[in-house]
Amino acid sequence: MNAAPRLIGLTGTNGAGKGEAAAYFRGKGYAAHSLSDVIRDELRERGEPESRSALIRTGNGLRERFGPDVLARRTMAKVGPRERAVIDSVRNLREVAYLRAQGDFVLLAIDAPVETRFARVAARGRDESAPDLEAFRKKEEQERAGGASAQQLEACIAAADRVIVNDGTLEEFHRKLEEVA
Repeated sequence: MNAAPRLIGLTGTNGAGKGEAAAYFRGKGYAAHSLSDVIRDELRERGEPESRSALIRTGNGLRERFGPDVLARRTMAKVGPRERAVIDSVRNLREVAYLRAQGDFVLLAIDAPVETRFARVAARGRDESAPDLEAFRKKEEQERAGGASAQQLEACIAAADRVIVNDGTLEEFHRKLEEVA
């Protein structure tokens, strides 16, 4: 990838390093947005806790009610017309299509071995609704093969312009990201 894109989308598995990638691009001058923030706003309005299960359920409900690209549309409404932005939590092919239609967009998939990701998630201390590795894997199954109005993580990873495996040091991960912006 030669020129730095205006929009960088991030998809990938839970705990792989999407948040770290977003922070890296923020350091390169990109504004940071997350499709999950749209869902968190909805949960706050409803007075519901922000568990992983609630995020998945509510995101799928919003997609079903307002269209599969609703999270991307609401997020892009916050991005200025010339603003460079990194957009985290892309999880549906219609979100990918909407973001690609904005022009100068690159989708990165971030992945890492499941044991590494579970350890990272456990260290975060958030309610991930997965107390052990087996529960973590089961929760991930929900994200990987959703229908048109659900999370389609596997399809989004397949649609990525580039897959970055974050299985080494932070410096190694940053070097891989450096090739993008």
